[in-house]
Amino acid sequence: MVPGLMAVGEAACVSVHGANRLGSNSLLDLVVFGREAARHCARVVKSGTPHRAFKSDSADAALARLDKIRHAKGSLRTADIRLAMQRVMQSDAAVFRTGETLADGRRKLAEVFASFSNVRVTDRSMVWNTDLIETLELDNLLGQAVATMHSAENRKESRGAQAREDFPNRDDQNWLKHTLCWVDAQGATKFNYRRVHLNTLTDEVESVAPKARTY
Repeated sequence: MVPGLMAVGEAACVSVHGANRLGSNSLLDLVVFGREAARHCARVVKSGTPHRAFKSDSADAALARLDKIRHAKGSLRTADIRLAMQRVMQSDAAVFRTGETLADGRRKLAEVFASFSNVRVTDRSMVWNTDLIETLELDNLLGQAVATMHSAENRKESRGAQAREDFPNRDDQNWLKHTLCWVDAQGATKFNYRRVHLNTLTDEVESVAPKARTY
């Protein structure tokens, strides 16, 4: 948690829609919680208050990452690693999944993740360096891909956009909870969970119970 930092919309997880996050439902998050974030800021932010001083080494990790990738001299192009990642995700973490495809995807994705250590960046400049930007983006995408693949395998139910053919039903007894996933520098993951808030803050609005997703 970062004191003073608030997130709304796609970046937030406030149990408004649960798994029903497809389409334009995030508009409600933006309108309602964007307004509430502004109200909260007005209450807690004091005019003229200085920012808390950063540690002298606060930027070291980010600068080291930038410099390491900018000077990468491996043998694999960014585009080739990205294509390999995309193919694994499309074939093994598609809309309809099984434990078998996800386990196979984990193995193949681990190889793609590891191959990033052999990436090559040819442009060393600091101005309009699209090669560097795409490689930094790929680094981020690989972490997201690992989190997605591992989380899909870990969640043994179907809910929202996750359709497990080997677990076709929603399992509220075991999986009515938010999943938090961490990915370390080696591509290993760990999970933790947070409860879903089903009750409203006032008695003016009734809570909407989870229901099966139908079309």
